[in-house]
Amino acid sequence: MNLLCPNRSKPAIADDYATSDDFRKLFTEDMDALHLLAYLLTGNHEKAEQSFVTGLEDCVDNNFVFKEWARSWAQRTIVQSAIRMMAPRPTHAPRARGFADRYAKLQSTLGKHPAIATVLALGDFERFVFVLSVLERYSDQDCSILLSCSREDVRMARIQAVQRISEIDHGNGESEDDSTIPLQAVSQERQ
Repeated sequence: MNLLCPNRSKPAIADDYATSDDFRKLFTEDMDALHLLAYLLTGNHEKAEQSFVTGLEDCVDNNFVFKEWARSWAQRTIVQSAIRMMAPRPTHAPRARGFADRYAKLQSTLGKHPAIATVLALGDFERFVFVLSVLERYSDQDCSILLSCSREDVRMARIQAVQRISEIDHGNGESEDDSTIPLQAVSQERQ
């Protein structure tokens, strides 16, 4: 006999939790959006795939989550996996370090997906902060907890990321009005 609901054999609340099958279905249906999140965070297809798979495994293995929260939980597991993999840390040095690699990545992706290429051209920490705070709308507090840094580090990285994106967009001959469209498209693609 169930003490919570004497007329039922299992607690009523059990139906409210996402099952492993619910998470498998969610990852299958939202594969493109979840993989894009992983790719924008890691900046690398192989690491994005690893992050995606680890997120799926974490969801399936540890799924004590309400069904309504399953999508947010899936995104969160991918974010946490990418953070563990990449270990982004704030840099207080000039941005020129690593610029050649980021510029090459920008040029190789720019023709196909300019908005994605622009985000990938950011440094690791700035990219994580931009994706989490701007595209995923995490609070500064949540970002600082996830990235193990101060809220000031998050604010400064977001400012640097937006400035860098603006520089890249203006360097590619886009007007100020046009520069917001690609990033909005990436954000809307995720929803």
